[in-house]
Amino acid sequence: MLIGLPKEIKNHEYRVGLTPASVRELTSRGHQVQVQTGAGAAIGLTDAQYLVAGATLAATAAEIFAGADMIVKVKEPQPHECAMLRPGQILYTYLHLAPDPDQTAALIKSGAVCIAYETITGPGGGLPLLAPMSEVAGRMAVQAGAAHLEKSKGGMGILLGGVPGVPAGHVVILGAGVVGTHALQMAVGMGARVTVLDKSVDRLRALDLVFGNRIHTVYSNAQSVEDAVLDADLLVGGVLIPGAAAPKLVTRGMIGRMKKGAVVVDVAIDQGGCFETSHATTHAEPTYMVDGVVHYCVANMPGAVARTSTFALNNATIGHAVALADKGWKQALKDNAHMKAGLNVCNGQVTYEAVAKDLGYAHVSADSLLG
Repeated sequence: MLIGLPKEIKNHEYRVGLTPASVRELTSRGHQVQVQTGAGAAIGLTDAQYLVAGATLAATAAEIFAGADMIVKVKEPQPHECAMLRPGQILYTYLHLAPDPDQTAALIKSGAVCIAYETITGPGGGLPLLAPMSEVAGRMAVQAGAAHLEKSKGGMGILLGGVPGVPAGHVVILGAGVVGTHALQMAVGMGARVTVLDKSVDRLRALDLVFGNRIHTVYSNAQSVEDAVLDADLLVGGVLIPGAAAPKLVTRGMIGRMKKGAVVVDVAIDQGGCFETSHATTHAEPTYMVDGVVHYCVANMPGAVARTSTFALNNATIGHAVALADKGWKQALKDNAHMKAGLNVCNGQVTYEAVAKDLGYAHVSADSLLG
């Protein structure tokens, strides 16, 4: 199989879909890999390293898309990339389709086989290809939030950890999954006062066993969310319904009653965001204000620490990439039900139920397309 690796073009996106080590995994099995010139240069992965790993180079993305049997990326294809996809070509990347009707329509039109990292499941449950980026984003949420609490960034001028004689800031985390767990680790490490909310008592119990009285665990309902939000200096939204649009847990009215200069970080923004006032931002212009509250809603947060993120992502994605290349997409998905859950759009049909429901398409089961 010929695997294509184009350079990422989203705003301030420096990650790359395959490291040289991942390329070597593929070329050592007899596959060809074509890499766009400079694809990994921003994070120190040189063209020479890719050549040593057995890749060939192409000057343009158009050349990559025109020849490759499978395209491996990090972020969702931009409109002109969608236009270069062709029927039967495999696209293996993050998609986040539920809040993105334009991309979904473009992928349907392309006829490509679109496999989304974020909906591939794992044998032990969870979303193992989403997890490494959720780990990064959870940690970055507190780091970014702490920075934007500074007065010069629009915040109220609070040091999260406080100092002797001055109270620490209050970090409220909605969701105790991967994002929430890593956010609270950072917040606890900074010395903040931390409250985490979730609907799973078992998950809250597990966190309590680890962190004890260094955090407050609260069962999530409308009242407890409102109470916590109004007391927050930094609010982190980390809720997820796999493949579906994120629920709007924080209303516009709640935002209007928060402390002036508080900061909200919506890590769920890739799935539409969990605050009513959220809209996607970029690393170039990461924040905006609503009712005196700083909103940080960058849709590719891990791209800011692109080298760490690239290696963490490749650790999770390369196994499935090898299977797709070795077996072809139909056999690979037949052999692995967890990978089959990643099929979102195929041959002009929507094959992921939550996406079909959120965007109003007919749902066609993956099994019906596998033969």
